[in-house]
Formats: sequence, structure tokens, C-alpha cells
Amino acid sequence: MSKQPNIVFILNDHQAYHGHERVGSAGPLRPHFQKFAENGISFDNAYCVSPMCGPARRSLLTALYPHTHGQVHNENDPAYRHEVYLDNLAAGGYQNYYFGKWHAGPGCAYDHHCEGLSETGYGNPYNTKEYDDYLKKRGLPRAQHRIERVFEQVDFQKKNYFPKLKEGALYQCEDFWCGEHAVGVTVTPKETHESFFLANLACGKLEELAAKKDDRPFTLRVDFWGPHQPFFPTQEFLDMYDPKEIAQYPNFDNDLHDKPYTLKEEANKPIGDGKNIIYPNPIPWEQWQDILAHCYAHISMLDAAGGMIVDKIRELGLDENTLIIWSTDHGDALACQGGHFDKDSHMAQEVMRIPMAMNWKDVIPPGLKSDKLVFTCDIPATIADVSGCPFGNRVDGESLMKLAAPDAPGADHWRKSLLCETYGHGYGVTILGRMVTDGRWKYAATEDTLDELYDLEADPYELKNLAVLPEYDGKKQEMRKLLTEQQEKAEDPVRLEQLLGKTSAE
Repeated sequence: MSKQPNIVFILNDHQAYHGHERVGSAGPLRPHFQKFAENGISFDNAYCVSPMCGPARRSLLTALYPHTHGQVHNENDPAYRHEVYLDNLAAGGYQNYYFGKWHAGPGCAYDHHCEGLSETGYGNPYNTKEYDDYLKKRGLPRAQHRIERVFEQVDFQKKNYFPKLKEGALYQCEDFWCGEHAVGVTVTPKETHESFFLANLACGKLEELAAKKDDRPFTLRVDFWGPHQPFFPTQEFLDMYDPKEIAQYPNFDNDLHDKPYTLKEEANKPIGDGKNIIYPNPIPWEQWQDILAHCYAHISMLDAAGGMIVDKIRELGLDENTLIIWSTDHGDALACQGGHFDKDSHMAQEVMRIPMAMNWKDVIPPGLKSDKLVFTCDIPATIADVSGCPFGNRVDGESLMKLAAPDAPGADHWRKSLLCETYGHGYGVTILGRMVTDGRWKYAATEDTLDELYDLEADPYELKNLAVLPEYDGKKQEMRKLLTEQQEKAEDPVRLEQLLGKTSAE
């Protein structure tokens, strides 16, 4: 195809995914994403490069591991030293539009040749002039939420975050960011929620582009703030779920006796004591069912908002030459491994696995499924490939177009194993961790604690850490060798010996 394609990238934030769509349990329902995936290719073995927003989001811009681009924590924010695909596309003739969360280092999307809505840091869409203008134009009230449960987060309380957040009260988010550790219901129309606000901004821009009939290609990116907590769906989406139909999560009752300390950390009260998770979980499963119902409903609400954008592209005929990618930055540890709220520096499957799919009418055949190991860095590498605006510096991702055909020749030469990494949550503390998987086996090494080994086919919920069992020492050594090889390939400055330390370097 000679004409450069338009590129639309929809990114959800922090989505409960792995293990939550199992037989015998309700939700989360994602009809729009599932239809989207069926109309193109779905990647059923996708991982995030890091379980943290900042590192993963800069990797989504640079196609590089965090250890290379330097954004190893959410807020360490080093200056950009490597190419960003948005800048390359602008130089290649693209019009760039960006709506939503940034949280990928210093500045925001405006600093990378984009128009739209973007704020520095984590941001809060409800504080923007664009949101006020949107409400006024549509005659809508400011979003309001009825708070049903608040998790006391020790560090946040010290900083006096969200002082108006009270159980049983009506609440409006007015702080400099919008990541409340809370569960509730949006009592104003769904259009007041950030998800539909962004979707409507994006759809308005698409209508404007279709009316212009401009020959220049465009890229449009929509970064929702959800389904990251707070879980504030409207009643419409909450009514899609009966909490009683949500079966107990398979590793919810895990006592974590064979896990690294990072999986035992939990700052949210009452499920943690401010540092470690409490076992057995102080919140009974009957109440967790309600928490999960709100989470799943929030996911369904985001699904509907993303579906609006996809439908609008087709309605306007813009799908004739448009690649659409839909994914998320990382997963969520909600209710997993002893019953957590939020995620942290560990690399459990619930945090590392992500949904990912692509559509491109008449280019990617519908109904394709790939079980190849793909990850965050492959998305910007794909955008660079199809746009004809390549990165000038080395990158760690590969173009997913190599897999986007029934007998794709690139599939035979695709990676057989995958490296992911963490530096911990940051905020004054660094926790080094690396994991490698070959699709079946997964090995993780975290600094100064137990390492981990799992057979993901036999134990998809990672109930038993095989690394502590002598009979699996041979497989552990094999996976350590594979991890080292992948680190060398990725020019990772961290060494396995540094991770193992004195704890498990037998």
C-alpha cells in the first residue's frame, strides 16, 4: 500500500485481565474489545515490559526497555535521550493527536508534536479547561461519585491526598491526580466520566478529520485513565454483574509461604498492616465479590468508550486505510496472591499479562490469533514500521505485522523467550527484578529475596513456587541461563548475581 496509513492507538490503564475471564465465573465483560479482536488479530500471550505506569508508558513511546530509556520509576522522570515515535511521525508528515493520560516522564504529548488533551505527570482530566468546556457544551454536571469503600493507603494519608474521600459521601475529584484507592458509583451521566469525555473528544476530532478530507495521514492516540482505580462505574454497567456469580479467585487464599517478600507487601488497610498483607484476608470473599463487580463494571464502561472510537472510525469510512491498536499498559493484582488491592513491584501474571489486538481493514485478515510472545515495545516498533517512519536508534521491539497474516513468514523467526523487568514502585525505594518466560516456563529473580519458577501450563495462577523445590533445580538453572542470555541481548546493566545476592545464589 503506497499511501501512509492512519494509525489509531487506544490504551487502557492498569487493567485486571489475566485469570479473570475463566470458565465458571462472571466477567469482566468486554464485548467491544472482543468484537474488535475478532475483526483482526489478537495476541493471546502478551506481556507488559514493566508493571509500572511510567516505565511502561515511556517504552510505549520509545520501543525500549526501561533500563535503556531511564524511566525506571513512575516519577524519576529523566530527560528524553532516545527517539519518540510521535516525533518521528510528525517529521514524516503525520498530524498527531493525543487525548488522555501521559505519565511517561517529563513534559507531555504537546512536547512531541501533538494536539489534543495532555497533562504532565499522572494528571486529572476533571481539572482541565477542556473538561469544563465539554460539560458546558453538552449541558452536563461535573462527574460525581457515591463512595462505597475506601482503602486507607498509609503513604497517601501522610501527604493528605484526597481529603474529601469519605465512605457514604458524594465525591468529586479535585486533586492534582485521580488515582483514589476507592470503590463507588458514578451518579452523574456516564458522559461525565473521563472515559466518555476522552472518547467524545476523540470522536469529535475524527469527524473533523473526515470532513477536511486532508491527504495527510494522521495518528490519534487515546490514553484512558481507567480502569485504574478508583472503580467508579455508572449503575448501567454495574447492573451487568451479579457479584454472587464471581467465583473465588484461584490464588486469593494463597498464604504466600514460598513467595518473595515483594508479593507479601500491602500498604492498603485493612487488607495490609501498612507494610505486609494480612493472612487470612480480613475482607471476606463476599465483600471482594462486590469490589470485583465494580472493577469489572469499570472495565466494561471503558470497553464501551473504546468501542465508540472504533465504531466512529468505521462510520466515517476512515477504516479504509487505518491501523488500529488496542491494549493496556500493565495489569492489576486485584484480589490475587492473598487478596491485594492495586499492584506493586512484583511480577505475578496478573500484573504482567495484558490484552492486545490490532485491526487493519483489508490488510489484517479477521479471526487471526497469535500465541507468540509479544510485549509493550512491539507496539511503537509496529507503528514505526507501518508508517515508514523508523527509529534511528536501536530498539527492543519488533513489528507485530510480521505475525499479522495466516501464514506470516515472520512467525518462524519470532522471539522464543521474553525478558521483562521492574525497579519497584520508586518513591525513594528501588527493588530490582527481572523475569523471563518461554511461554510455558517462567522464572523471576528479585533482589535479596526468593526467586520464582512456575510451570504456567500446569499452574497458570502460580500457586506453587517450584524454585524452592530441590527436584526443580535443573529447570531453575536452565531458566537462569535463559534470563542471562536475554539480559545480554537487551544490554541490561543489571546482572543475575546482583539479583540473587546471598538469598538464593546456590
